Amino acid sequence: MKYEKIAEYSNTKFRRITGVKRATFEKMVEILRKGYAEKHRRRGRKPKLSIEDLLLATLEDLREYRTYAHIAASYGIAESNIYRGIKWVENTLIRDGTFSLPGRKAPLKSDLEYEAVLIDATQSPIERPKKSKSGTITSEPKGRK
Repeated sequence: MKYEKIAEYSNTKFRRITGVKRATFEKMVEILRKGYAEKHRRRGRKPKLSIEDLLLATLEDLREYRTYAHIAASYGIAESNIYRGIKWVENTLIRDGTFSLPGRKAPLKSDLEYEAVLIDATQSPIERPKKSKSGTITSEPKGRK
């Protein structure tokens, strides 16, 4: 689905389709425009997809788990191009830091108290009968040889 069609939707429908609010989407586009200008400072070939469409394809990939082939077919470009474009969008947004998740030590810095429940899910060996050379099943005594 192209961005031109989604841009006409109401804010509620826009969020249902993309998974993000319109203001968040526009902030992402702003970051991607800066990243694109930095990447293509001198010159470059005009992209087949607009930045909005590339971001929309990335959101489809993250939200719907569609294959790259399926996304590429809906936008009319090659699968390898959509893969590179999605990876570029992800890396550019991560590098900016605005949309990154807190680090692993963030819970340690907060004042909230967490309660943890541990479940023992270790594997234990199962005793199975061994086959002898003649093909009959014999049981071995408990313990190791």
